[in-house]
Amino acid sequence: MAKLDKNGLNKGSRTLLLIGVLFVAVNLRPALSSIGPLIDMIRFDVKLSDTLLGLLTTLPLLAFAVVSTITPLFTKRFGIGITIFGSLVLLALGIVIRSVGGIFNLYLGTILLGIAIAFGNVLIPALIKRNFAHKAGFVTSLFTGILSLGAAFASGLSVPLAIELNLGWRGSLGIWAILAVLAVIVWIPNVKRIKRFPPNRSFKAAMRKLSGSLLVWRIAFYMGLQSAAFYVTIAWLPSILIDRGYDAAYAGWMLSLCQATGIIGAILVPMWAGSRKDQRLVILTLGVIEIIAFAGLMFPGDGMVGLWIGLLGIALGGTFGLALLLIVLRSEDAETAAELSGIVQSIGYFIAAAGPFIAGVIFDLTAVWDYTLVLLIVFGIVKLILGINAGKDLKV
Repeated sequence: MAKLDKNGLNKGSRTLLLIGVLFVAVNLRPALSSIGPLIDMIRFDVKLSDTLLGLLTTLPLLAFAVVSTITPLFTKRFGIGITIFGSLVLLALGIVIRSVGGIFNLYLGTILLGIAIAFGNVLIPALIKRNFAHKAGFVTSLFTGILSLGAAFASGLSVPLAIELNLGWRGSLGIWAILAVLAVIVWIPNVKRIKRFPPNRSFKAAMRKLSGSLLVWRIAFYMGLQSAAFYVTIAWLPSILIDRGYDAAYAGWMLSLCQATGIIGAILVPMWAGSRKDQRLVILTLGVIEIIAFAGLMFPGDGMVGLWIGLLGIALGGTFGLALLLIVLRSEDAETAAELSGIVQSIGYFIAAAGPFIAGVIFDLTAVWDYTLVLLIVFGIVKLILGINAGKDLKV
């Protein structure tokens, strides 16, 4: 008879659960990253202003921020397995609604898929803590690597799907519902496989405890500043390079390079950090690389742009994976991990949602991108200081 772990799973069941986690991971970004390349088509078709179009990328981040905090309410009531199943169904529904009908459906579907993705963002670290704590770094690397690959593929395929396959922007966005439905099918066995445990404390008590912890706030701001830097880069890097005199095609390739090296960072950094009891060296290394990369972009005339952007991608991808890993490593158990993940990601995504807007305002006021890069360097310095303290081998 196969040996069972403390959660009642044998080796085969854990492998199937891991496959389910990876199917969830690959669904957490395509619905978001697929819309950016299609903005011009959507603008032409539905006649929306740039401000309203910007909401299509901002609304999911706001949904992340709002829903992340209350996610533990659902897990305490329904358990992690059922909550993730429901989120995948909601994700498929949101993608379909966004892709049919008029403007109302476009925004309603965007809100629904943002809510669905928020559940996955919060609960996967808790699931890793519960079922894969002995190899948290490796599983987090798989999760963040697959998540980043999904984002990159969706971003790259959006326009070919719309134009070359003649699906239009609606079909290009809607096709990702197939991937979500496939994840629902794969996840169904995990609903019974993941046992429910009675909660040790109320949601209110947990939030009161966590909000009073300095370590929690350090991790939250670390993740928030990481996400802000990432979304500012994704939103404005092409514009920064075009303003420097590079053509649009080159700027697009540099954004792709940043995403590609981000995948490398997302895979390698959590494995490195997970092999250590103390993550301060990892945080210091990534922080220095990020600061140097942003500083290098202020002096682009020496032909080093590709190097700076490649390093920036590694740092941003690595810090994302590391932020999720810190949630796992700083938690005593899966219940704490879900609660910590919720409050950290809620605070983090409120900060992230403001990042691209603030960067745009700075440029509107100054007409110089260097001030935005200075802001990102300041973010990097603050993140480094907070991260060094969060990197100590402590528990929430």
